[in-house]
Amino acid sequence: MLCHLMQELSRFLKPVRPGEIAEKLSVDKTDVNKAIKVIMKSEEIYSPKRCYYSAK
Repeated sequence: MLCHLMQELSRFLKPVRPGEIAEKLSVDKTDVNKAIKVIMKSEEIYSPKRCYYSAK
């Protein structure tokens, strides 16, 4: 899940919401939110503004 999430984030040219990522991956938004929290700790993604995420 984490690997797929990082791949999708790197494809977007602009910061996206978890719902958009969940839609692309065909998974539940809550699962994406949990995965984002894990990845944020490793600092591979960042949040330029509230509720939007982008790969570094």
